[in-house]
Amino acid sequence: MNTLVSISEAKRLVAEGRPLLFAGDEGLLKALPTGRWIGGTIPYFMANDGGKKTAEELFVTSLPDFVLEGTSKLYAPAQLSQIPADYPENGVSFIIMPAASRAAGDFAQHCVSWKGLFDRPLVGWISGVDLNDLGKVMPKVFNGATGESSENAAAVLHVKLPKGRVAKVDIINLFTQGDGDAITFDRDGLDVTDCFVNGERRNLAEYLGERKIDTRLPLVADYQGAMVNVAFQGVDAVAKRTSFYAPVFQGVTYRLARALSEDYAVAFQKEATARAASPVFACNCILNYLYGSLEGKRTGNMTGPITFGEVAYMLLNQTMVYVDFE
Repeated sequence: MNTLVSISEAKRLVAEGRPLLFAGDEGLLKALPTGRWIGGTIPYFMANDGGKKTAEELFVTSLPDFVLEGTSKLYAPAQLSQIPADYPENGVSFIIMPAASRAAGDFAQHCVSWKGLFDRPLVGWISGVDLNDLGKVMPKVFNGATGESSENAAAVLHVKLPKGRVAKVDIINLFTQGDGDAITFDRDGLDVTDCFVNGERRNLAEYLGERKIDTRLPLVADYQGAMVNVAFQGVDAVAKRTSFYAPVFQGVTYRLARALSEDYAVAFQKEATARAASPVFACNCILNYLYGSLEGKRTGNMTGPITFGEVAYMLLNQTMVYVDFE
């Protein structure tokens, strides 16, 4: 089950005792009874009838009957590196972190160095708020086992699968590296001033302004054929600082994304529909929702929360992430 439900239906599902993932309004999440679930705040969704914004329903992902166990836990920032040690022997771990939190920042910048991170599938999303409430309301995550919520921790549901079942994580990314300048950085970070353009030190904000770059197009790194986006959050021409939704890394070569050959919304819907998949879980970036004008538009058989960032082992941007059990 991947669908929007009423609070009464959500309570009934929790009472059944099955492992669940919830996304929705903070007040609705607070009203849920304790059980085997985790949740995060967000009012935007890929619903069965198309992109939708609502604070009246919760989006629920109900895991299949063959799922053996689901254990939830909140990890404080200092505990994040312990997540791989808690992976089930055969299974998948779902993670939700609040946007703009230390947990999300530490995860984004350091997770690739954690021992065992890539040993089992790790998938999830960054919780958020109504865009009109940015800076006024803090995103939250919930551990259903205790009812505890947090603005600065990661909620993780570790799921055990039976022998003969494996979790497969995949992504939809519209973007590839363009043929333009090679951009590198001498430090990791979410905010930068200078970079190197084809080996020459430049201020990135000035460079973007001079080239009149459309920052709806992300920087893209090529990790042995896997395209990973770093989306622009803002460019301050006065302070000459550029901020990103995910960190850039020292030693990685980025290029601006190749411009799409067709309308953003058309391209995204076409790619989502082409994936003949009805996954166990899916989430999609708020930037795809906005730039692709996805309100009221279906994304194939993919349904789930619209998020402030996506996790497929590491933090991603402008990407749809989904997982299925095979």
